[in-house]
Amino acid sequence: MPELPEVEVVRRGVADHVVGRAFTQVQLSGLRVARRHLPGPVDLSDRLRGRVVSGARRRGKYLWLELDEPDGGEALVIHLGMSGQLLVEAPEAPLEKHAHAIFDLSDGRQLRFVDQRTFGGLQLVSLVPDAFGGGSAVPEIITHIAPDPLEPAFDQQAVSRAIRRRHTQLKRALLDQSLVSGIGNIYADEALWRARLHGERATEKLTAAAVRDVLGHASEVMTEALGHGGTSFDSLYVNVNGASGYFERSLNAYGRQGEPCRRCGTLMVRESFMNRSSYFCPRCQRRPRR
Repeated sequence: MPELPEVEVVRRGVADHVVGRAFTQVQLSGLRVARRHLPGPVDLSDRLRGRVVSGARRRGKYLWLELDEPDGGEALVIHLGMSGQLLVEAPEAPLEKHAHAIFDLSDGRQLRFVDQRTFGGLQLVSLVPDAFGGGSAVPEIITHIAPDPLEPAFDQQAVSRAIRRRHTQLKRALLDQSLVSGIGNIYADEALWRARLHGERATEKLTAAAVRDVLGHASEVMTEALGHGGTSFDSLYVNVNGASGYFERSLNAYGRQGEPCRRCGTLMVRESFMNRSSYFCPRCQRRPRR
């Protein structure tokens, strides 16, 4: 599933190529692309037609397009799911097999939402004041999502205090979107490796400095991933021009089971975690005593 850097790469592409343009025509196909928009696909198409995209924003892994305001502040929330892509193309370009939404833009190009596995979708929602501050508005369906480490509204000290008040494991806290958004499984493992901390460490037993350290590493590794266009393990993760990121070549933990730790040479380990996988060095990241 795309994580924060991958979604931010898409957001930047949309900001460059779609913001300031109007949707002159909207075509939706299939039963799932508009399933989150309860009035249905016809209503969604009608309400988007003619609207101008005034901004492209993101919080964590949530992406939304701010629209002009004839009916009040609204946004088109785009759920990328596991395989969603936003591609900007010429109308004559061959249509992708899994293109479930086509937006004709006022500059003559098209924005296409392509989703092979159909877990993603589109939803038009109202914008409301951000409870976390920053003076901006967010879609009403994500008001419970905390700011991510790359946002100006992110308060590292406050998040560190909140994590240490929880009686849980460190990796679980890093993945808790009500505490800090945008840190997914890949970048949690990378941040923990850099901080030399095991994901099962009890949050209430960690020092404030240790928690701030791992949060700082999460911010660093995601910023580095952005510079490489994100992490792409297959052809599904691409930017609006269809190009894949290549940060997976720089990963130190995720996906490296059986390979030597790049810090100490010990073989990396993979274990099951919350229906996912955790990758760590058993020497650099010692498991806490039970």
